[in-house]
Amino acid sequence: MACSQLIMYVSCFWVSLIHTTFTTWSLHYHYPTIRLVYLVPSDDPHLSECVPAAYMRRGYLTDFHGSAGMAVVTMDKAYLWTDSRYFNEASLRLDSQHFDLMKQGQPKVPTIPKFLSDLATSHYKEKSKPLKVGMDAYVHSASFAQDLNEAFEEAAKDMEGGANGGATTIAEIDTLDGKSNMVDSIWEGRPALPKNPFRVQPMEYAGMAVTDKVSKIRSEMNKRTATLTVFSALDDVAYLFNLRCMGDIETCPVGIAYATISHDAVTLYCDEEKVASAEVSEHLKAADVTVQPYQNIVSDITSHLSSNAGNKVWLDDSCSNYALSRVVPKPSLIDAQNPVTPMKACKNAAEMEGMRHAHIVDGAAMAHFMAWLENAILVEKRTVSEVEIDEVLTGFRAKQPGFKEVSFPTIAGVGPNGAIVHYRAAEDSDLLKHLDDKTPILIDSGGQYEYGTTDVTRTWHFGKDGGGSKFRDLYTRVLKGNIG
Repeated sequence: MACSQLIMYVSCFWVSLIHTTFTTWSLHYHYPTIRLVYLVPSDDPHLSECVPAAYMRRGYLTDFHGSAGMAVVTMDKAYLWTDSRYFNEASLRLDSQHFDLMKQGQPKVPTIPKFLSDLATSHYKEKSKPLKVGMDAYVHSASFAQDLNEAFEEAAKDMEGGANGGATTIAEIDTLDGKSNMVDSIWEGRPALPKNPFRVQPMEYAGMAVTDKVSKIRSEMNKRTATLTVFSALDDVAYLFNLRCMGDIETCPVGIAYATISHDAVTLYCDEEKVASAEVSEHLKAADVTVQPYQNIVSDITSHLSSNAGNKVWLDDSCSNYALSRVVPKPSLIDAQNPVTPMKACKNAAEMEGMRHAHIVDGAAMAHFMAWLENAILVEKRTVSEVEIDEVLTGFRAKQPGFKEVSFPTIAGVGPNGAIVHYRAAEDSDLLKHLDDKTPILIDSGGQYEYGTTDVTRTWHFGKDGGGSKFRDLYTRVLKGNIG
């Protein structure tokens, strides 16, 4: 079976299954006349840009694996919203028989809230029933849910001509509590949730003890009269506890966990396997950190609020999932940038030294690689595949002290592939190209080291005459234009 035929077959299988699922769930859990729309985002419960394989639901459903985008599946049609970085990739990956590509930010392309509110308006006029918009509360941001509700309210006002203040409910968010994520119900062989162990980030690289970070956060909490602060973003949790992890998310040194700080407790919510090592256990114990099961976060927030009517929770809606936010009543919510964000932004002396050292050793790896590549093209006069370039460059980085893994999948794009955002070469890809002295190459790569992270982008053309000199001239003119 040809690749295109296989993709089409699988896409048909996915979409038909999920449409069947929608129909079944609508009959079982809603009135038959109420339609269900289901949203499938890119996110995990921590709203990470890069997510564990177990949360790549949108990728499974659509075969589009870019880091940004959301699928919207109705009873009649499926859509994918993504931004300009991925227009090219999405158009290549989507099965156009089932998915419409919605090019975010382009003229006449509505936002998702606008699209759904228009759909809700037409549905209400036809059925006199609200449209049910299904979502998994754990993988959508609280701010997105708020945007949806506001769009529905505005659409109701417009439909009524401003009468009744938009009292008619034309659409409702249904988080389908107690039921599994719809994609999971059809995803055979879904990867398991990661449980890779944490490791301690030494003080020589962290530069600030966990207890000192907690004290600083509590001081900020006092200023805002907060009694509990919730941390959802994985990099916030890693920074707060001076912990790192490898394997939960590809190329990202963070582990799946939440954290909370009150005035008398510091709690890490994660799987017990992640903190099983003696070193991590002692590290957390020394900082007076309590470890609780990952799934206890929502109930613990609820318990904190119910223990005292005056308690207030500091939770940034823009980087917290809807499942956490919705249990905090508005009068008890402090929706603001959490105190870890500015702490991360202002590097201490140890962190700055780590950054400098990472770039020194990474520069050495790049120098070795550049010499190898120039020799291969100009001396050996052979072509080099994008995959070989990736492997050799990673090999030079791996020889440097403190190297853990690459900081993101290497982008090695020969010729037109250099224009594909987040391009990733693969041996079995029809796009794979080989570098010679007649074509340019763009390489965007980096390394994760114990003491810092790098991200380096360079463009080369090894041609001495003709195309090479012209390319360098044009490239330099564009560079000057950008600098100017």
